[in-house]
Amino acid sequence: MNPFLKVIQLHKNEAALIKRAVKNNRDAQHALFELHAPKMLSVCRYYIKDLQDAEEAMLNGFFKVFSNLKSYKGDGSFEGWIRSIMVRSSISFLRQKKQIEFVIEDIDIKKGYTNNIKTDMEVAEIQQLIDGLPEGYKMVFVMYAIEGYKHNEIAKMLNISEGTSKSQLFKARKLLQQQINHINKMSYGTN
Repeated sequence: MNPFLKVIQLHKNEAALIKRAVKNNRDAQHALFELHAPKMLSVCRYYIKDLQDAEEAMLNGFFKVFSNLKSYKGDGSFEGWIRSIMVRSSISFLRQKKQIEFVIEDIDIKKGYTNNIKTDMEVAEIQQLIDGLPEGYKMVFVMYAIEGYKHNEIAKMLNISEGTSKSQLFKARKLLQQQINHINKMSYGTN
């Protein structure tokens, strides 16, 4: 059995669903939603701590997906296209709730920081630490470290300077490293 057959079949099915969904076929839209909703909820959840709020942002994002489906030209992956809408939907949701705040300090990013986080923590524990970050730190950290955006892209999306983006990332990493080091010390019984 050829393992690539399943991938090709899924791609053809998705392309057919997209064509039908563009014509407002509700069954096709529902199938696309069912196919992508679990991953997209995870994307929204990276940014938004409360699950119900993340679901609301995801649903708003899917509304935008289906409203703008005609603009998807097939360049790049459909999932990637949806994902970028979900990121923007999450940012918009947080802006509406006035939960985004960027603490601006003048710091030397190159001094006093090494990225040497070593941990045996579970993903859920790390997500809790990320959720505990101030919103500005968290948003830039997720966009850069998880989503793979560059600082110039983050700055443009969040209406901040590249320097602020870099500063927020630096502070987020430093805070996460401190928290993980503290947890590791507590786990191993050393102070």
